[in-house]
Amino acid sequence: MRRILRWAVRLAAGLVLLLLVAAGLLAAALWHTLPGGSHSATIAGLAQGATVELDEHAIPRIRAASQRDAAAVLGYLHARERLFQMDMMRRAASGELSEIAGEATLPTDRLMRIIGLRQSAERDAAALDPETRAMLEAYASGVNAWITARGRFSAAEFLPLGAPRPWTVVDSLLWAKTMGLYLSANWRTELARAQGHKAPWPPTGSTAAPHAALNPALAETAGRLAALLPRFPDPFTLPASASNAWAVDGRHSATGAPLLAGDPHLGFSLPGIWYLARIDTPEGTLAGATAPGVPFVVMGHNGRIAWSFTTNGADVQDLFVETPISSQGLGGPTLYLGPEGPRPFVLREERIRIRGREDEILKVRETRHGPVISDLAAPNGPILAVAMANLAPGDTSAAGLLALNRAPDRAAAGLAAERINGLVQNMTVADRRGIALYVTGRVPLRRAGNGTHPAPGADGSHDWQGWATGAQLPRITDPPSGRVLNANERVAGPDFPVFLGQDWNDDLRARRARELLEATPKHTLETFAAMQVDTLSVFARDTLPRLLAITPTEDLPRRAHALLRGWDGTMRADAPQPLIFHAWMQAFARGLGTGEGGAPWWHHASHALSPHGAAWCGGEEHCTALLRQSLNEALPALAASYGPDPAQWRWGTAHQAVFAHPLLRFIKQLDFLSTLRVPIGGDGTTLLRANTGRTTDAVHGAGYRAVYDLADLDRSRFIATPGQSGHVLLATARTLAPLWQEGTLLPLPARPAQITTRIIITPEPTP
Repeated sequence: MRRILRWAVRLAAGLVLLLLVAAGLLAAALWHTLPGGSHSATIAGLAQGATVELDEHAIPRIRAASQRDAAAVLGYLHARERLFQMDMMRRAASGELSEIAGEATLPTDRLMRIIGLRQSAERDAAALDPETRAMLEAYASGVNAWITARGRFSAAEFLPLGAPRPWTVVDSLLWAKTMGLYLSANWRTELARAQGHKAPWPPTGSTAAPHAALNPALAETAGRLAALLPRFPDPFTLPASASNAWAVDGRHSATGAPLLAGDPHLGFSLPGIWYLARIDTPEGTLAGATAPGVPFVVMGHNGRIAWSFTTNGADVQDLFVETPISSQGLGGPTLYLGPEGPRPFVLREERIRIRGREDEILKVRETRHGPVISDLAAPNGPILAVAMANLAPGDTSAAGLLALNRAPDRAAAGLAAERINGLVQNMTVADRRGIALYVTGRVPLRRAGNGTHPAPGADGSHDWQGWATGAQLPRITDPPSGRVLNANERVAGPDFPVFLGQDWNDDLRARRARELLEATPKHTLETFAAMQVDTLSVFARDTLPRLLAITPTEDLPRRAHALLRGWDGTMRADAPQPLIFHAWMQAFARGLGTGEGGAPWWHHASHALSPHGAAWCGGEEHCTALLRQSLNEALPALAASYGPDPAQWRWGTAHQAVFAHPLLRFIKQLDFLSTLRVPIGGDGTTLLRANTGRTTDAVHGAGYRAVYDLADLDRSRFIATPGQSGHVLLATARTLAPLWQEGTLLPLPARPAQITTRIIITPEPTP
């Protein structure tokens, strides 16, 4: 018996030792994936040496002999801090996520393979001008220097996956392609209309009732397709509308020079989309938001101008119903009807590798309008092809961003805007002398129709005939008011000579920004920064009189309703009223039965409660009844979650900005590392954008904020969230989140006050 006990003790000790050794090896491997402190590195193709100084938040100051060398250094830093994020971006755009994530990401991979985002980027790469190609190649050299030095230790996530493949010029082009795809989502709205839903974006003044589906077969295909498509906030997707920007000229600033503020609104994540950097070369200074994957400052200043972007909302995607005319061959029809007669589908096969199971072969058909997207859902049903402006040949967005980074003034920025043609955005610009707004991208000129419904594809009646771009699109230069602003609302009226679209976002945030801009005679960096975190909801303020006219009869609704009296519509994190208001209005919006189509719920609710929107409720009396019913339905769930006393409820308890790792978030045991929650005020209608998804969590907002002083651009202030690093074990992955939460912005002087890391980069010796 003693012998057995001795062997048992030895076995247990051996197992413990093995576990300790395994834990030690894992800890050593994870330690080796950390980016490390001060060091030296070499990059192939670098012309001269460069230095990098990182401050306590890991924000770099890059000094290089040229912008091309700086691009290589930025690529090295992006890889050092965010290589896994970069790899996920190119995998998502290329339809390669399932190779590491399994079946969960198959819908995204199928969509990207059918749309052909990577093929479009490859075509654009072949047509790059020499200077832009040189910048992208230099950037790729910097990324690959990190990969070569670290291999599978390039980031912690690569430990089980193996070393990432080298970075390429095409990979960098995929970033803008992804933005262009998701920030122009009108084809999803067309799918909703094809199903017979109410118009997902009711135009102001509309009294129209829901239209009928075009035909039952098309409605069924549209419904099945819409159900399969990934949509925000699913992993690796983006919201369709985003961002605030405003500027004033010297008449309205304390310095006598223009001021500009910008905060793009995209999905929250860990790490965030943006990486702060300052770059100094003999050619000048660049400072602001860079995007891991590309070598340019996407939003920021170059020492002479400052700029920011907001989504325009123009309709640059159309669905076409194609007519098959042959059933020969495997997999369905091989011919379809065009204006000149029969045409063959362009056919290709895509092999999707899937972790844990055999590969999937996806058959892709394309027509003269674009890829057949309906094959995702119903290969034998009505044929829907999608035309997308950002998939068309001739995308010069990379060259446009390079030109913008080098622009000496507003006029040059306007010329650069014309070359950023892969996505339609409003670009707000300021230089020392004035302010402007230019629209980037290209808008299709339709032979007929307005792009709101799937159009017939056979006869060419609704074909695109060319583009409106540059000066043909809206632009504002030095307006008499001395103010320019945009918060995704319509930038041109219905009488504008180019038809831009019919489905426009609301102007709620723009109205609040205009109020605040006009309320202060002389603005400063501080007043602009305060505007960015303003939490008053114009939607709530305007809707409250209608809500207060309701007389609840039950106890809980009566007590909650009483709290709304005297409330001004400010979405404070420490108040109960925003939680009551949101629950009530979301229940009301569900009661409207608007279906899926991309429009936010408050757009439907505010329209239905407006003087001209009663038809959406089925009449004024029905609206009142629905409001009373919605209040009764919404509150019990709040009481169950937050207690029986509405006065003790807090918006910030339910409404928290959630920053989550795209893959580790699904491992419960790692939640403490992979997810950061920050209580926050605001909502989807406030300047402090903190938009909810399928819960009350804030999943969409300003991951980057900046204010720029054109009197001295070195006084400009910046913040990104949650942090600079993508390594979940590092504090610098989260250190910016508390500053962002409280509305603090940071300067980016040439030399940081505190240098925590210094990197010396030299050219790789020639053999």
